[in-house]
Amino acid sequence: MKREIKRHSKDFGSKEKVLNYACQTYQLSRPNKVGAVMALIRECQPKSLEEWERWYFEKAKTEGKAPLKITEETIKELGERLYTKITEIVIPEWQEAFKNLTLQDCVDYIYNLTIHRTYDGFIREKLVTTEGLGKRFPGIRFEESDPQLDHAGDIDYIGWVGSKAFGIQIKPVTSKANFGNYSASERMKASFESFTDKYGGKVFIIYSLDGEVGNKEVFVEIEKEIARLNKSTAR
Repeated sequence: MKREIKRHSKDFGSKEKVLNYACQTYQLSRPNKVGAVMALIRECQPKSLEEWERWYFEKAKTEGKAPLKITEETIKELGERLYTKITEIVIPEWQEAFKNLTLQDCVDYIYNLTIHRTYDGFIREKLVTTEGLGKRFPGIRFEESDPQLDHAGDIDYIGWVGSKAFGIQIKPVTSKANFGNYSASERMKASFESFTDKYGGKVFIIYSLDGEVGNKEVFVEIEKEIARLNKSTAR
């Protein structure tokens, strides 16, 4: 018999989409705003919602160079900021888009998303892997991630170091206008941890700038990881 799981999350109905869109767009639920919530709850191992709530406000801090303790006032301020973004930016932008939207826009969008963007992404990944990573690390065999694997949506390529491997996620530079502002989501972090458990290596995010590696400082970290994996494989 299937176990019935009680859900504690509030249902926001039709508001959910706009709340989620604005929250993600303005990065109001990132670890640098609300802390590493999945890591915190795993550390807590709560038996009740109340236990988790107490633990969170006792332990939670923002991630970054100068971590700040998170309080109920912090959460309230983030909610107020979300409301301001929605009412002053999102709604006016959407109203303008709705007013000018045409059937042809919708047809063109689906075609562009399916054909043009997919092709651009494919070429971008190939250039980053063959020209950027392949030439920098000639001894490493890079292969596309198996789409059937659980982590496939977050790992684009696997770099084999003997019997172990590290992962690569490739993002267009537009997804991170400022390299210092991006942080992986909690779900993505869990996926990266799962990859490491299976293959032994870390996952690195690489930003493509016209097919070239935009964050070249990542090469140093990859070199260190290759050395570590080679050492562990040799044991």
